[in-house]
Amino acid sequence: MGIAYGVGRKASEHTPDMEFDIDRYMGTWYEVARYDHSFERNMEQVTATYQRISDRRIRVVNRGYNTRTRKWSEAVGKAKPGDRAGQLRVSFFWIFYSDYNILELAEDYSWALVGSSSPHYLWILSRTPSLPAKVLDEILATARSYGYDTEKLIFVAQD
Repeated sequence: MGIAYGVGRKASEHTPDMEFDIDRYMGTWYEVARYDHSFERNMEQVTATYQRISDRRIRVVNRGYNTRTRKWSEAVGKAKPGDRAGQLRVSFFWIFYSDYNILELAEDYSWALVGSSSPHYLWILSRTPSLPAKVLDEILATARSYGYDTEKLIFVAQD
């Protein structure tokens, strides 16, 4: 699976503290799994694309297919580095920013486990539409070690 950072932290801690190269994080990520949220409900084929605009500005484009409306949807937001390595502050609604904490990250930046300061948000992201079962199982075990209920995850169709 490659070395992931941050292993061994308390399950209740949802803040990152890792070595992190923000430029390597830029690009497109596929959403493999997520907790249910109204802003992504009924969405499949979801991707998130990060584009560095400046040292303190990142363009974020979340895109997916809504199976209820049968239309593609796109949300364009912004992000900026947070106070800690592995943390971004993301906004899709004017000046309101939310924590985006990269809890675990493959050494080669092929996958990421992302949460927030709240235990109600969790995503598994990958540079490819799917992950090998062994890698996914290890990521799920890591998420559980952080105290997340992985039974609540929705696995996102990417075809």
